[in-house]
Amino acid sequence: MSNTKEQTAREEILALLRDYCSTYHMKVPYRIGDRIPYAGRVYDSEELCSLVDASLDFWLTAGRYADKFEKELAQYLRVPHCSLVNSGSSANLLAFSALTSPLLGDRRVMRGDEVITVAAGFPTTVAPIVQYGAVPVFVDIALPTYNVDVSLLQQALSPRTKAVMIAHTLGNPFDLSAVTTFCRQNGLWLIEDNCDALGSMYCLDGTWYMTGSVGDIGTSSFYPAHHITMGEGGAVYTRDPLLHKIIRSLRDWGRECICPGGQDNTCGHRFTGQFGTLPMGYDHKYVYAHLGFNLKVTDMQAAIGTAQLKKLPSFVEQRQKNWRFLRSALDDLRDILLLPEETEHARASWFGFLITVKPECPASRNEIVVALEQANIQTRPLFAGNLLRHPCFVSLEQGIDYRVASALDVTDRIMEHSFWVGVYPGMCEAMLEEISVQLHQAVGR
Repeated sequence: MSNTKEQTAREEILALLRDYCSTYHMKVPYRIGDRIPYAGRVYDSEELCSLVDASLDFWLTAGRYADKFEKELAQYLRVPHCSLVNSGSSANLLAFSALTSPLLGDRRVMRGDEVITVAAGFPTTVAPIVQYGAVPVFVDIALPTYNVDVSLLQQALSPRTKAVMIAHTLGNPFDLSAVTTFCRQNGLWLIEDNCDALGSMYCLDGTWYMTGSVGDIGTSSFYPAHHITMGEGGAVYTRDPLLHKIIRSLRDWGRECICPGGQDNTCGHRFTGQFGTLPMGYDHKYVYAHLGFNLKVTDMQAAIGTAQLKKLPSFVEQRQKNWRFLRSALDDLRDILLLPEETEHARASWFGFLITVKPECPASRNEIVVALEQANIQTRPLFAGNLLRHPCFVSLEQGIDYRVASALDVTDRIMEHSFWVGVYPGMCEAMLEEISVQLHQAVGR
């Protein structure tokens, strides 16, 4: 009886919540002059109901919703293993840390080993490499895809190279064919930072793969600006069962035991194993295989994610539609603006619309950006631009703490002359039209 009463009460709460959402969370129709953000949350009552449903359980840490989300995201990406974490930056930290595990033997990344990457992007793609004491090796990017210049990979290679860790820029997949061939030929790990590209696809040998699922490890972010949101959150996924075991261990304090939280002895070895030099039968739940972290999500975050995941296919479709609209609307400015191009053999789930101002343009990047911002259109640079130019690299020594394998001319160019505007699924055609109108005005057309 009590369970029936509880379920009835829960249903009444959620019904009231749906009414609350429709009344107080209704999106106000866009009017010319309103703020046009580069990104934002797109949600309805399902996210709020899932959030409150999880809160009524009061489990708080990862639980039934986290399990559900991990399984459903793995199915979407077509990979067997997925682990939820508390942010995309934590996902990158966890992915790289997994490659330092002693369980990987000779392929383990050690301090001083090199990892090929790019300086044009978000800093937490590179930060874990430096934080561990490995050496990031930087190569330039190529226009108009804004991804790694694959022709430079070979010259970045050295006897100390162990891995490649790069992102799919603003949803546009990098050349996975060239990068995976390079990694396979040289016995290198590949981490795909997929935080800005969830839903993107790449065709390899006639088969379409989700980005993030091709390399050894992929990562995602569920920050409000990204393709789906949990508020904060991220994921790490892999096809490799050993890497999955390492990822789970490092995520969950470094523990050896695989028993889910709140459950005892599902591993069957709680008091019967011999581990390290511990006493025989030491409680397996408190045996540590790695010096790990605690990077789990709450079940309330995961509950929001499960509702968002249902919407992901439509979100991807809308992002692509919005990107195509801007590409067409700005096509007449190709003589003064370099417009982005989709990577060959790819279907991008666009995070933004990236533009580089050509020397022929009568207005500078800064002048255009200021004009757009004054017109209430939010803009962003390509994150760090050139990470090596930032204060965080001042105390690092080139040739010791990091290595530059090629001139970073294109990286510097986008740092000085590039910016992007949004294409997120909450944008309507009137917003996109206003971006086009204001951008034309900013360049004197």
